[in-house]
Amino acid sequence: MSDDFKGKGGSPWGTPPGGGGNGSGRGPTPPDIDAIIREIQKIINRFLPGGSSSGGKPIGLILIILTFVWLASGLYRVLPDEQGVVLRFGKFIKTTQPGLNYHIPFPVESVQTPKVTKVNRMDIGFRSERDSGFSTGGGVADVPQESLMLTGDENIVNIDFSVFWVIKDAGKFLFQIQDPEGTVKAAAETAMREVVAKSRIQQILTEGRAKIENETQEIIQSILDEYNSGIQVTQVQTQKADPPDQVIDAFRDVQAARADMERSKNEAEAYANDVIPRARGEAAKILQAAEAYKQKVVAASEGEASRFISIYNEYSKAKEVTQERMYLETMEKVLADIDKVIIEKNAGSGVVPYLPLPELGKKKVKN
Repeated sequence: MSDDFKGKGGSPWGTPPGGGGNGSGRGPTPPDIDAIIREIQKIINRFLPGGSSSGGKPIGLILIILTFVWLASGLYRVLPDEQGVVLRFGKFIKTTQPGLNYHIPFPVESVQTPKVTKVNRMDIGFRSERDSGFSTGGGVADVPQESLMLTGDENIVNIDFSVFWVIKDAGKFLFQIQDPEGTVKAAAETAMREVVAKSRIQQILTEGRAKIENETQEIIQSILDEYNSGIQVTQVQTQKADPPDQVIDAFRDVQAARADMERSKNEAEAYANDVIPRARGEAAKILQAAEAYKQKVVAASEGEASRFISIYNEYSKAKEVTQERMYLETMEKVLADIDKVIIEKNAGSGVVPYLPLPELGKKKVKN
């Protein structure tokens, strides 16, 4: 430090010798602020062009420029796929939308701009070679401690799935949870185990995957919302759902036997559905024919009985006439389909006693 700055008497603040004592009964003399500022300006001017002749104008200009640059450093741009998170002395203040924004310059406020439209992926039950750090030959490494789950019918299923998520609130995402990826992974595994524990293995392996994915997504979202994580789950996608590798062959045999049983059962039901209606139709047909025959026989019997009674009544009134009538009716029935020739025994001269009725019938048909 220069001697001019120290002042007279060797004191840096210009205190006269002996001024620090108590002989006068007063304390030390306070520093002259104006003198200190002038001394500082003289020292700075020695290092600037023009020396001390330019006075304080260069210092003021530099300070104005530095102040302007400092204030301009508060401008920042948020891209369309980002959200701005403003921190004041490290404390979250607000979030800003895409575009040109402003904050109090450093060190008062700072800004973070996480990407909120990027779709992040979390794999549960397996890892790719890039994520696992070692090669498995097939490109994917299984993680049994994550993928093996107990089903509702007390079977074990090996299920791999992926969770896709985005940031919906950057402020909550950065400051409400310490490990976002770990939180998503734990919530996803918990939700899938809960859903699988309520489902049967046959449903998981076949047509029930879509329902399981939807239920899992809802549970994950509810957990993350409860944590105020600022994360939005967009999709849960099942990659694989199989029995454990140790029993997969036996399980497939069981499934094949079950499929054969279902097929045989369906064929038997189809045969029964074809045969039973036809048998019922035949039975109904026989019953209806028997009923008709019964009614026919009963009606015929009743008619014969009524006819017999009628004939008997007439016979009791006129026996000879009734006998003649019965005889003629009987002969009419007996001789209806027999060729007949009529011969008159008492025919006189000029009358042909022979009448060939069949021959007359044949000639009539020819004509």
